[in-house]
Amino acid sequence: MDFSLAPEDEAFRDELRAWLDENLPPFLEKEQAGEDEDDQRPNERLQRRRQAWQKVLQTGRWAAVHWPVEHGGRAATPMQRVLYSEVMAEYRAPGIFNTNGIWQIGPMIITWGTDDQRARWLPSILQADEHWCQGFSEPDAGNDLANLRTTAILDGDHYVVEGQKIWISTAHLAKWGLFLLRTDPTAIERGAKHEGITAFILDMDTPGIECRPIRDMTGEEMFNEVYFTDARIPVGCRLGGEGEGWMVAMGTLGFERVGIASQLSTLGADLRAVVEAARSVNPDALRDPILAERLAVAWTEIELAKLLSLRAISRVIKNERPWPEVQFAKLQWSSLAQEVAELAVDLLGPAGVLGRGGPDAVDRGKWVRLYAFQRYSSIGGGSTEVQKNIIADRAIKLPGHARLS
Repeated sequence: MDFSLAPEDEAFRDELRAWLDENLPPFLEKEQAGEDEDDQRPNERLQRRRQAWQKVLQTGRWAAVHWPVEHGGRAATPMQRVLYSEVMAEYRAPGIFNTNGIWQIGPMIITWGTDDQRARWLPSILQADEHWCQGFSEPDAGNDLANLRTTAILDGDHYVVEGQKIWISTAHLAKWGLFLLRTDPTAIERGAKHEGITAFILDMDTPGIECRPIRDMTGEEMFNEVYFTDARIPVGCRLGGEGEGWMVAMGTLGFERVGIASQLSTLGADLRAVVEAARSVNPDALRDPILAERLAVAWTEIELAKLLSLRAISRVIKNERPWPEVQFAKLQWSSLAQEVAELAVDLLGPAGVLGRGGPDAVDRGKWVRLYAFQRYSSIGGGSTEVQKNIIADRAIKLPGHARLS
């Protein structure tokens, strides 16, 4: 494989670095000057920070680099998207306000939406004026998305929605959400569960839609249950044709899976950051041979996983299916996210268990939070068990009794 960058990719990376050199320090300085250390709502403060940063990014058309130019993006290639994530991780730039909206939902609206829908919804995603969420998972569907049973039945010029979704990130903060609903309730019984699924853009303030935040083991409320009771959704909120929801979902998940390379870049940056923190608060840990070996193994595995992701992206560039590299990379990311979090706490020693709010907490308690929160990586983006079953079934061709259940 040729790892050299094309001239246009080098120019893309250099332009982004120059823009960050000029715009990131003033943003961080302004944020620090206006920060209220007594703020007891850190999640709300984080969202305000991300909203402000996304607005700054869009002044240079850096918020949605992979969107078409006519919709406010830069038409970035898959390789440029990886470079974008690597540079953002290198600079430790803040996250963005509309992660789902920018990376997954926006491209689906561009692909499947009408001109009116694009004009209606894309600006609010891009400019961070309104928050967006994505609602796929259901409590009774297990690990198979096609088992979803929340119904949307046509009644005149509206669909009536009944059912429940779960593990919907930031739904309680969102004004809009991309949801998959079943418009043909007979499909599962007919043995055609991938049929009869339709995508909708839902106004989360619609009567009959209720969000119930779920407090996780970090003490935060990022995930939600979403209940639908006689919620009436206008026909104009359907994205694509009736029954085309599975194709919309696969496009959305495709953007998410290619994004694994971006998340691996963040892991590499996290590992560098925690080593620097350990030098300050627990330097003896870096001389411990066991911790040194774990550090070397983690770094090596991150680099190998990044190469695996680049191989998958090379397939995308060639219009080939990125299989099975994406599934393997996802498994690597799930494992490494937890390993880096555990290694961080061990490297920092006693300081590693100090949580948010303590005067001596390292990086405001980020590392002990990640220690608990990264458990989700075994499920998010496709559970580890399902990914292993897919690989066993389609790549290795193991007998059915040898698969995980």
